Amino acid sequence: MIKEMTAFRRFGTLLLLFLIAGVQLVQGQSNVRALISGHVVDAETKQALPGAHVFIAGSMIGTVTDLRGNYELQNVPIGAHRLYVSMLGFEPDFRDIMLRTAKDYSFDFELKESVLDVGEIVVEAERDENWKKRLEKFTKMFIGETPNSLETSILNPEVLDFEDKRGSFTAVASAPLIIENRALGYRVQYFLKDFESTPSRVKYDGEGLYEEMDAESEEQARKWEEKRRAAFIGSFRHFMLAVIAGRSEAQGFKTYTRPSVGGNAGDTFNRGSAMADQRFPLDPKTLLKPGEAANEYLLSFDGHMEIVFMGEKEEESYLDWSMRPERSNPRFQTSWTFLEHGPAVVDYKGDTLDPYGLVFMGYWAFERVADDPPKEYRPKQ
Repeated sequence: MIKEMTAFRRFGTLLLLFLIAGVQLVQGQSNVRALISGHVVDAETKQALPGAHVFIAGSMIGTVTDLRGNYELQNVPIGAHRLYVSMLGFEPDFRDIMLRTAKDYSFDFELKESVLDVGEIVVEAERDENWKKRLEKFTKMFIGETPNSLETSILNPEVLDFEDKRGSFTAVASAPLIIENRALGYRVQYFLKDFESTPSRVKYDGEGLYEEMDAESEEQARKWEEKRRAAFIGSFRHFMLAVIAGRSEAQGFKTYTRPSVGGNAGDTFNRGSAMADQRFPLDPKTLLKPGEAANEYLLSFDGHMEIVFMGEKEEESYLDWSMRPERSNPRFQTSWTFLEHGPAVVDYKGDTLDPYGLVFMGYWAFERVADDPPKEYRPKQ
């Protein structure tokens, strides 16, 4: 998630002390690896499906099935993962899995045929002026509007089709989106299943498979690392690692509970709300309870949680996105979240078993695909 380099440097020394300790803690667990294998077939005919994409969502671990529909993923860190399967012409499928020990796991999939008509979408997209306007709208909502988004492009936008009516804007893709993030140095295959935007919420269903780009110079590699680290600092994963370590306050995070919701997507508790100033301190030590196994936790809190990151101020582009008129005195980055399906299972890496179990508003909602490094990323020592 994008941060100004100047802001990162101001707070960097304090954060780096925690990040090095946190990386060592995570690496001690993530060095324990598992193997995942299985079989992918057509749900109706039971015939093998060669060439299906199988990957750990949001990671750099992926493969395609062989001629017999078999796949194998090696060196998968233990912990919470979404195992995702996608193939052109079929509905994607996934399983949210918790790998607790270093052993071999087997997961088979049966994919159902999709009714999406690929050909017509591409032809219309290339010649429809309204489509180009909708592409620009989609790009802002999906890629984001942060400084990193200016260096992030969808290389094959022709696979997208849109519908905009009755206050609902939707998008579908006939093939994986190929996204090149030149700010962070990643190329992403994003398997978009559904995308919908309403006046109150942007929601999309899909997963990304990451690949590191080759740096053209040491200077470029250094800048990529700086921006990756800046994206990590202040993020939800950084927050969760800090909470797990019992150091969220030392890392600059302040937590509050909110009794009600009102306002728009960028500033959920706005000044026009009667409850705008009603927030109460929330002890971060109460957020996690022991899970079913070692190094697992249950994240639980009532209502809406407000997280203020004291390490960085809001970006100018966030003020535009949230439609807030103030410019002279930007606040510290503030986000809100609530649990969509009750308590969320969290592993030692700060990853949730259900990646869509929390809904984000405010700053964490503002930072989207352009500011999201893969789940393997941890700052270098």
